[in-house]
Amino acid sequence: MFENIAICSGLIATIWIFIGVYVVSRFYAGYSHSKQFCSELGATGSPTEKLSPLINNYPLGVLFCIFGWYLAQLSNVSTLVNVAGWLVIAHGIGTWVAGYFPMDADPFTKNPTFNCKIHSWAGFIMLLSLVVAPILIAISPTTKITPLYFRIFSLVSVVAAVYYLFAMAKAVKSQSNPGIHQRISYGIQLIWLSVFSLVLV
Repeated sequence: MFENIAICSGLIATIWIFIGVYVVSRFYAGYSHSKQFCSELGATGSPTEKLSPLINNYPLGVLFCIFGWYLAQLSNVSTLVNVAGWLVIAHGIGTWVAGYFPMDADPFTKNPTFNCKIHSWAGFIMLLSLVVAPILIAISPTTKITPLYFRIFSLVSVVAAVYYLFAMAKAVKSQSNPGIHQRISYGIQLIWLSVFSLVLV
């Protein structure tokens, strides 16, 4: 039973965050999904500062860690698959840390607080973990767990996620609409996780 939940936890996490971010945003008057980051829902002083991590970060961290654990403990697979699992666990821990240490109300501040710095580093670890993990799967041997089509999909996912990450960086620089680019980039990473769940079923 737990193994089945673990296998599906990657897919569950993706569905959870899409619903969770939408639900929490309903309690934040004037929140813009295109202009604001997801983390602004839990930013210091926001109307949903306490609600956002409770609905999103903490349960999502559990789901990521469970899925990562499943991959990390698999036997008779490439070590790259196990390492990818540990990276997903790192993503889950980063999700907890990012929820506990909120970002500043002004995402473009030149003097971030200690909490915001911790939040940013946690976000960087989250980002990096789900960039490296699919790369490891892409270069791993073709097996039942990592079929060729999924290895190709993993590589395409990385390229697409990184492309929109750079688009987000440009949007941050121009202070325009980084939210939409962040959501597309992270959404691609989560879709990769979901597909991995389905491959393992």
